[in-house]
Amino acid sequence: MHATTATGAILPEATAAALRGALDQVNTLVLGKPREVRLAFIALLAGGHLLLEDLPGLGKTTLARALAATLGLPFQRVQFTADLLPSDITGVSIWEPEARRFGFHPGPVFTSLLLADEINRAPPRTQSALLEAMAEHQVSLDGSTHPLPEPFFVIATQNPVDLSGTYPLPDSQLDRFLLRVRMGYPDAASERAMLAGADRRDLIARARQWLDPAGVLALRAAVAGLHASDALVAYVQALLAESRRHPGVRVGLSPRAGLALLHAARAHALLEGRDHVLPADVQAVFAEVAAHRLVVEAEAGGDAERVVRAILAAVAVD
Repeated sequence: MHATTATGAILPEATAAALRGALDQVNTLVLGKPREVRLAFIALLAGGHLLLEDLPGLGKTTLARALAATLGLPFQRVQFTADLLPSDITGVSIWEPEARRFGFHPGPVFTSLLLADEINRAPPRTQSALLEAMAEHQVSLDGSTHPLPEPFFVIATQNPVDLSGTYPLPDSQLDRFLLRVRMGYPDAASERAMLAGADRRDLIARARQWLDPAGVLALRAAVAGLHASDALVAYVQALLAESRRHPGVRVGLSPRAGLALLHAARAHALLEGRDHVLPADVQAVFAEVAAHRLVVEAEAGGDAERVVRAILAAVAVD
């Protein structure tokens, strides 16, 4: 049996039920953030990585741990600090006297869900240690290449750059993240429920595992197979073109950003229960895909989110 909609079959019934259960459970663990939770699933199912940016204490780490527990993904957390070395993330070769050779000891990046906590507290050299892992799903060291587990998904948290002790992420690093999401404060009812309820860590420890790594890979394959029409691709291309000529934009969106937008839109369509992508799917994820990739002129106030909304409004849907 398959779960069906008016647009046809998409997922086996059991897989669709597990995905719905996973979404519902994470929303019970991360209260009052249904859109942010949905975007996290979109980043994972689209095969990208997620950057969570906001003040400390707003549930970024809770979201990462809730996803790992719910989806059955091996989890590692790295606290980024000013003295963190690249080898502390990727691993190191150590001389093994008995074998009379260097042996590779993998670092915490060798997992399925890596939480890079407060990534912009580490210097650029350490930040860049994740570049190859995020782009190629491998680590190269001493002439050898070591593949990472699949699925591989990085959630990085970032403090606002105006806080002390932060190093802004370079554009090349930002571009590795499919989506950038800001958590924001919870609404009053959700905050009260958190204050009066059980500790989130205890709830996550007792959480049900709805999926496993093989199930996540199957969902990623389903996302990749969703149909995007020529008209939809033309709409995405028009958004890219508008971003490059829009007033106040110094550097517009690249073709790679367009591919990221299509991947995210496909994942959004899957979560909506459709087997093809609509312009509404593109619009739903455009801000989170585009805002951290645009370079906005100071004269525009540096407000990339406002520029993104203007770009969307300027491009008509045929």
